[in-house]
Amino acid sequence: MKKKENYWYLSILSILAFIFIWWLFCDVLKMTKESTLPGPIKVMETFIKKLSSTAPDGATLIEHIGSSLKISMGGWAMGVVIGTPLGICMAWYKKIDLFVRPVFDLIRPVPGLAWIPLMIILFGIGLTSKIVTVFLSAFVPCVLNSYTGIRQTKDVHLWVGQTFGASNFQMLINIAVPTALPLVMTGVRVALGASWTCIVAAEMLASTKGLGYMIQQARGIFRPDIIICGMIAIGVIGALFSWLLSLIENRIVRGAKHI
Repeated sequence: MKKKENYWYLSILSILAFIFIWWLFCDVLKMTKESTLPGPIKVMETFIKKLSSTAPDGATLIEHIGSSLKISMGGWAMGVVIGTPLGICMAWYKKIDLFVRPVFDLIRPVPGLAWIPLMIILFGIGLTSKIVTVFLSAFVPCVLNSYTGIRQTKDVHLWVGQTFGASNFQMLINIAVPTALPLVMTGVRVALGASWTCIVAAEMLASTKGLGYMIQQARGIFRPDIIICGMIAIGVIGALFSWLLSLIENRIVRGAKHI
């Protein structure tokens, strides 16, 4: 327990050290102009003000965060719900693998950001285009990791299942899936990061609200303090979701890691 607390202290210390260097560089040594790179005090003041102010982009920081979360979480959830079972089925059933793999191999190399222009043409700049783009970004890592996890199931465990008369489906549910859970959860976490990256980029190109839109508008009027506020919000929310997923992973994968 004490060792765990020491790790927390080190993490907090690293953040404080970064803020101190930033403050020293910008506010004490004055090595940059405030219009180019503002110090942490200015950014914090802007952050607090932006929580209730709609200037200069027409929405508060909370509204931008809510808009980005709604789209990114929707697309990410779709990617997990569709991609994970598909990857499992591809790895376990050869006919499904042969049928799906050609199309998946065409989609897999295309980065999520490359889908944005096409989705805008097909669906406009509304929610649908962004959710579909985020879905495609989250879909690929979920399929890849669940597929790899199932394929790594040890033959000896399957032989034991066959010896005790387990059916093919029972071996999938009771042996292969628990074995694959660590990699499946890794895919879910990678998909979450991809979702955030994709939604911010999509909002920069075509949107009327969201963290990406806020950052893009701030760039146009030379407000680096608002840009950094958006970056901080993205980083904090991403770290929070990663931490929550780690807690979930520790609970559901605890037994699977020992298989």
